Amino acid sequence: MVPQAAVMECSSVLPELANRTRLFSVCDEHWADELYPKIYHSCFFIVTYLAPLGLMAMAYFQIFRKLWGRQIPGTTSALVRNWKRPSEQLEAQHQGLCTEPQPRARAFLAEVKQMRARRKTAKMLMVVLLVFALCYLPISVLNVLKRVFGMFRQASDREAVYACFTFSHWLVYANSAANPIIYNFLSGKFREQFKAAFSCCLPGLGPGSSARHKSLSLQSRCSVSKVSEHVVLTTVTTVLS
Repeated sequence: MVPQAAVMECSSVLPELANRTRLFSVCDEHWADELYPKIYHSCFFIVTYLAPLGLMAMAYFQIFRKLWGRQIPGTTSALVRNWKRPSEQLEAQHQGLCTEPQPRARAFLAEVKQMRARRKTAKMLMVVLLVFALCYLPISVLNVLKRVFGMFRQASDREAVYACFTFSHWLVYANSAANPIIYNFLSGKFREQFKAAFSCCLPGLGPGSSARHKSLSLQSRCSVSKVSEHVVLTTVTTVLS
């Protein structure tokens, strides 16, 4: 942005009205040669859009592939192969008693939960990348069309051109505002920390609500422990497919 500080100047679109109004005063770039703005804005497009987008795409793709495709240490397939129906759990189900899940079942379900969390994180990264690409694309393309190819100089509907540039600038700022919204919808940990940070302002989001939620979760463990292994394995197959 430093070169623009040197080339931006204030001028009047209609000099004959300069003594009557300031509505036609415009701050714009004034370069010594027509070649300079083309070089500058071409590099500006690469540095501020193409290069960051390319680096983010490569990095996020590597993260996405590791989070989505690889198994967690502990090998789910081995757990599935070695899965055996515990006789104690069958007896408890027939008697209507609530027992703690067997160690192998707990490990299996914990691994499934971790896999779901990893894939949800991978989806969130892809959404963040897509939103960045869409929000920065209009202003980047418009700047190249205007500064490099000289478009919009003889536009008949200048109000529409100004509206497009204004909306494109708004999208750039909207990208920063959209990220917390994305995290809120796709990250449970972000929601928990958000509630903890604003618990003083919003009493309903305080630690008490989290404690009640955990209490309800503990109460539901009895019913969860009664689910058959067949149903669990079917759910896991659906999640991992």
